[in-house]
Amino acid sequence: MINKTYQLETVSCPSCIAKIEGMLRKTPGIGEAEVLFNTSRVKVAFDENLIDSETIKNSIAKLGYKVLGEK
Repeated sequence: MINKTYQLETVSCPSCIAKIEGMLRKTPGIGEAEVLFNTSRVKVAFDENLIDSETIKNSIAKLGYKVLGEK
């Protein structure tokens, strides 16, 4: 598992957090996902053999949240 943090443009409410975390946690290859409301960041632990960072960013974008960068 590797860990990445994605900076989002805005996470404006608790239901946004639930929506993003729920989708990521159901995605095969992702072990953990946590949205940090105060910084609009998403921490994700994933198996790089099953899913890649671009797929994760695209999945977040499909929910309507712009990914500004990753660490």
